[in-house]
Amino acid sequence: MNRVQRGLCPPQHTRPVGRYSPGVEVPLGADVKMVFVSGQVASDDQGNTIGVGDPARQTEVVIGNLEAVLRAAGGSLANLVSVVIYLRNITDFPAVSAVRNRLFGEPAPSSTLVEVSRLAIADHLVEISGVAVIHGAQPSS
Repeated sequence: MNRVQRGLCPPQHTRPVGRYSPGVEVPLGADVKMVFVSGQVASDDQGNTIGVGDPARQTEVVIGNLEAVLRAAGGSLANLVSVVIYLRNITDFPAVSAVRNRLFGEPAPSSTLVEVSRLAIADHLVEISGVAVIHGAQPSS
């Protein structure tokens, strides 16, 4: 079986700085594919940080960006099987967790959360990457 990868960059998504795709879909069979979503941050399509100093607002934007990449592959947040959350300050965990708990359905994806000393942009407080499995997937164009 030919496993052709396709990069995903939805409209209005922040354009990557450097050579990477916001997401990559990998077909696994006739009606299933995996989608690997790069770390998403709270930036608009011009690269401006949204929610400076507000970890809850940034988490909402980050999860919205994650969902936009999944939709470009024909999926949704419900298709997530795993996420990794990077926090600049572990004391932001309650605010980030409250948003995550509200936006992720059941079953919730597996999750890893780590505190990091910095992210690529100083104003970013949270970054989330994810892996999804989409069943009934039609080939995306």
